[in-house]
Amino acid sequence: MPELTGDELDLRVRHRMVSQRITVPYELVIHEAALRIRAADRDASRGQLAKLPECSEAGNVTLRVIPFDLDGFARAASTMTYVGGAVPKLDTVVRDVPHGSAFIDSEAQLGAFRTRFRKVEAVSLDPERSRDLIDRLSKEL
Repeated sequence: MPELTGDELDLRVRHRMVSQRITVPYELVIHEAALRIRAADRDASRGQLAKLPECSEAGNVTLRVIPFDLDGFARAASTMTYVGGAVPKLDTVVRDVPHGSAFIDSEAQLGAFRTRFRKVEAVSLDPERSRDLIDRLSKEL
């Protein structure tokens, strides 16, 4: 079996969480730019966009989108996966870096990333408006 990249593994874990109805809270904030990037033909891209709102119908999944025209998005332009739980000292942030993935778990850095995520979440569209935007983008393809 070929070795998986961090992104491929992350996507498989996310898919498994949703498909197996694991009830761990999962919050996803995605920028409109990422939704507009096509990695395949129009039909495949429409299918990918349709899958996002479908996954967000699970009670433990919250999907929010940051549209291009939204203010208040400074300092949050790179990918971040924040994995947190009941014991904040065990939280970890995964960042994509040129040489692979960086895992961050120091309390000071976690606090900064936690604050950054909450700010990004606060300026993003609510889940219903996010689904509407994704539907509109799918129709534009």
